[in-house]
Amino acid sequence: MPGDWDKDVYQQPASRTPVVDKQTGLPNPAVIVSKLFHYTVDLPVTTFREWVERQQKKHTFYYYHQNFRRVPDLIDCQLGDYLCYYEAEMQWRRDYKVDQEIVKILQERLRACHQREGESHVQNCAKELEQFKEAAKGYQSRYGDLGAYASARKCLMKQKHRMIEEREKEKGEA
Repeated sequence: MPGDWDKDVYQQPASRTPVVDKQTGLPNPAVIVSKLFHYTVDLPVTTFREWVERQQKKHTFYYYHQNFRRVPDLIDCQLGDYLCYYEAEMQWRRDYKVDQEIVKILQERLRACHQREGESHVQNCAKELEQFKEAAKGYQSRYGDLGAYASARKCLMKQKHRMIEEREKEKGEA
């Protein structure tokens, strides 16, 4: 069976690939450019990157979250102490973001309770609702109506004006 094939129709395949005949003795410019790029750009960059990765692997740093020390409030800063002003502003911005996240988390808990309890959410989610109302009231009293360009100084002025209004109400009632 294997020996009965027609050699004229099905010829034997070539045992080796043919050698390309070069027409010229000059080297190929594409090969020269690619090797030039490889040795001048690619190889140094790759070597440097591998070296940096090896150095970083030696000193692995596990970053979870950054702890900041508490700095004095804006009212505790001395007049003209711009570094203290800046630190107080950054502390206020961190507190602002933390308070935003607290309100968001409580809101998510309240929504999850509403979804979970269905029709009986009024009596079963009373604790979550009270927590959310309290946090939202505190957030609104501290950060509400500050606008898009809120800052520690604006927040402090708002608190000062609120305290002055409360004193005037007490004087008016007395």
